Amino acid sequence: MANKWYMLTVVGKDKPGIVASISEALFAAGCNFGEASMSRLGGNFTIMLMVQYEGATQDLEDIVAPIANQLSLRCHVDAIEGQLHAHREPDVRISVYGADRTGIVAHITSTLAKAGLDIYDLESDVGGSDTKPVYIMYIEGHAMNGVDALRQALSADETPGIETHLEEIDTIIG
Repeated sequence: MANKWYMLTVVGKDKPGIVASISEALFAAGCNFGEASMSRLGGNFTIMLMVQYEGATQDLEDIVAPIANQLSLRCHVDAIEGQLHAHREPDVRISVYGADRTGIVAHITSTLAKAGLDIYDLESDVGGSDTKPVYIMYIEGHAMNGVDALRQALSADETPGIETHLEEIDTIIG
C-alpha cells in the first residue's frame, strides 16, 4: 500500500522537548515529514506537520497519543493530499500596525480579499505594553487582481490608528 499523507496538529503549553519527542516517535514508526510550521504563541506551542505514513489515521493518532498525554498536548490528525512543492510563491507582503483592538484581522483581511488577495501566510503579534498594546500583522499572498487593486483598497480604507504598508515581492526561481 502506498504511503498516505496526514496533517498532524499539536497544541499545548510550551515546554522543552515537544518537537524532539513528537519527531522521535514518528521517525521510529517509519513516518516521513513534509512541510511544517511550528511556533510558540503566547506561552503555547503549536505544530502543523505534514506526515507521510502507510497506516490509517487512527494508527498515527495512536503513535502520538502517549507523548501527547505525557506532555499535556492536544493532537488532531487529518488525511490530506500531500502536494509537496505545489504551492505558489507570494508576490506581495503587507505589514499592518496599530493600536490593538478587536476586529483588526477581520477588517484588514476582508478588505484585502475583496481586492483579490489570496493569503498564503499570516503572522501576528502584540507588542507595546499592557496599557498601550500594539497589534502587528504580516501577510504574504498573491494579488490575483494586481497589486494596484490592493493598493487602492488599502488607501481607500484608512482606518484611524491602523497603518498598512504594501510591498511587492520579486521572486527569483532557478
